[in-house]
Amino acid sequence: MDDRMLRRRVYGADHDDPDPGPRPGHVYGELVGGPLDGLLLDITGWSAPRLAEEARLPTEIGRHGPGGRTHYRRRPADPGRWDWTCDSP
Repeated sequence: MDDRMLRRRVYGADHDDPDPGPRPGHVYGELVGGPLDGLLLDITGWSAPRLAEEARLPTEIGRHGPGGRTHYRRRPADPGRWDWTCDSP
C-alpha cells in the first residue's frame, strides 16, 4: 500500500477510532464520488462474482438519510476504484 492510501479512512470505521485506516494484509477499493467519496472499501476475500456486483452500502449521509444506502460499482478499466451510481432508501 502506498503512503497516500495508508492515511485514508476505511468505510465502516468508527469516527472515534484512533486508527481508522487500512489494515495490513487487506485489499481495498477506493470509493469515488457520492457521499462516501475518498473512503476505502475493504474487499478482502470477496469472490470474483461478488466483486462484479454493485456494493450497496448503508449510510446516514446519502440522499435518503438514516436507513439509506449508497451504491458503488467497480470501475472496469481501474478495478481499484469504485464509482458511485446512486442512493436508495
